[in-house]
Amino acid sequence: MPRSVLLGIDSGTQSTKALAIDCDTGEIVGEGRGHHSGESTQDPRWWWNALTEATAPIAQGNFDIRGISVSGQQHGCVLIGEDGEPVRPAPLWNETSAADDAERLNQQADFVAAVGSRLVSAFTIAKLAHLQRTEPESIARASAVGLPHDWLNLELTGNLVTDRGDASGSGWWSPETGQVRHDLLELALGAETAARIELPRVLGSNEPAGELLESAAIALGLPAGLPVGPGTGDNMSAALGIGAEPGSFVVSLGTSGTAYAVTDHATHDETGIVCGFADATDRFLPLACLINCTRTVDAIARLCGLDPLEALDRGCAIEPGAGGLLLEPWFGGERTPNLPDAAAVLHGMTLANLSPATFIRAAIDAVAAGLALGIDRLRELGSGGDTITLVGGGSQHIAWQQAIADVTGLPVEVRGGREHAARGAAIQIGAITRGIPVAELAAAWRPPIVATVQPRSGYRERFRLEERSALVAQRQQA
Repeated sequence: MPRSVLLGIDSGTQSTKALAIDCDTGEIVGEGRGHHSGESTQDPRWWWNALTEATAPIAQGNFDIRGISVSGQQHGCVLIGEDGEPVRPAPLWNETSAADDAERLNQQADFVAAVGSRLVSAFTIAKLAHLQRTEPESIARASAVGLPHDWLNLELTGNLVTDRGDASGSGWWSPETGQVRHDLLELALGAETAARIELPRVLGSNEPAGELLESAAIALGLPAGLPVGPGTGDNMSAALGIGAEPGSFVVSLGTSGTAYAVTDHATHDETGIVCGFADATDRFLPLACLINCTRTVDAIARLCGLDPLEALDRGCAIEPGAGGLLLEPWFGGERTPNLPDAAAVLHGMTLANLSPATFIRAAIDAVAAGLALGIDRLRELGSGGDTITLVGGGSQHIAWQQAIADVTGLPVEVRGGREHAARGAAIQIGAITRGIPVAELAAAWRPPIVATVQPRSGYRERFRLEERSALVAQRQQA
């Protein structure tokens, strides 16, 4: 007899992951993966192709699939034509060409008060402003705009819909009021264009996006008519996947690095360090984001001819402080701090301390320090608690676990399971098909703690947070 499952999708920057989750237990019983380029500008059709590749092993398995939902990378800008196809490749969250446009919009309106976040180049509205300025012909050809998961919803259901979590990364929707700010969109596009461009309809956390179209079902090898959840942004979905609740921090270690917390109140951070997002359970998800996270170590590992896991093993054998090396890890510019055009710099090199192991250690220290500054600001805003839950690919290695514990002074917990964003998407559609609140099922299926790492006394100082902040201030004043 086929096993009844829920299909959770995570469409990320480099790949798409699919999980089959047992409807009764939340256990992962099937999975698949599809790859795409990982570039900072991508053709949305790549995501669809990767989705069909990722779902194939599950579609071909002995499963009774009861529903599907999609988690997607936040912020990217998909211009959609009248035919529902992308007008041009989509600039993603880590594409920084809209930095000047973001700053111009910040000077024209108080985005922190309006939508909870100070704009940086990642936000969709900044990318719209940039394209309107540099490629008005592309804007003219577009009849609608959405974020990556919104476009996938359109392909799956024929409906251009989103949810609170992903909408809160657009820059035109307020998590606090639940309203679209057309006045802000007019600043980016002009009044006439802003009035004609269709925006995704924002659904409630338990409101389905629609049913799986026959054309999509054929492409995916799934039954037509399956219920499709509203989906959400990847960080919001990962929070569902680990059952995050108020009273704790979450740190995600992937291509990007994020530090966030579930709260019952909206946040407004004038410093711009924390973005005042919504979550996927009708609560809020204040979040700080780094562009350069685990890929910082990966890049140095390639330079040194090391496998990434071997590199982490070597870096872990070196004490925090890296023998005096201090890395500013801005290999791809940076979002927090807002340094879109910055390059990486390695300070303190001597004949005694320059080795592959110390270079890797310096990278671990740099990323951990950046995330700690985000945690510190979340604390100042009244968010979080006295523990940190690690998620993402980096969460499994002791090098990252101990570094995050040491630099924050908080115990770190690692929960079981994997691909928490895809798992969160499955939880979302599971709650919808059961007719219960999403937060209720996320709590019931919260994975167990499989590892706990305690901070070591006096180690925070070794990460040189004050010195790093001073270097950032010098860059920003230059």
